[in-house]
Amino acid sequence: MGLFSKDIKTMDDLFVHQLKDVYYAEKRILGALEDMVGKASSGELRQAFERHLVQTRNHVARVEQVFQQHGVEPETTKCPAIDGIIDEADDVSGEVEDKRVLDAALIAAAQAVEHYEIARYGTLVAWAKTLGRPDCASILQQTLDEEKATDEALTSLAELHVNATAR
Repeated sequence: MGLFSKDIKTMDDLFVHQLKDVYYAEKRILGALEDMVGKASSGELRQAFERHLVQTRNHVARVEQVFQQHGVEPETTKCPAIDGIIDEADDVSGEVEDKRVLDAALIAAAQAVEHYEIARYGTLVAWAKTLGRPDCASILQQTLDEEKATDEALTSLAELHVNATAR
């Protein structure tokens, strides 16, 4: 079939397809974050993951709100990209014995997820605006801003503490 469903004929169809993709991703990320909280040895890192877990629950609710505002039932479509990112993180974290090095690996994995989400939400915001849906764009922008802030916080945590501890 190719990258996208044959049912995508319009920009609106593309927007809804991407919304289904990010909905799947957010739900998959919830489970991954719960695992990461349990694996993190640094208290600061564990707290960062716990904060983002709460945010991610809100992200799911926001995506559901956008579906509703757009007049579409919330539905997921499998996202091989996020599955691959999470599967790779699981593989790498299973190979690391030193807890300090594991924390660095967890941050790297979390940032790969964040970068994926930043790309997806940035696109969805732009498409919502193009479709004349500033209401949807505003909701999606809130999540985009939080994803960017999480990425920055993880970078700071890595650079100021975790990476040096892992040496």
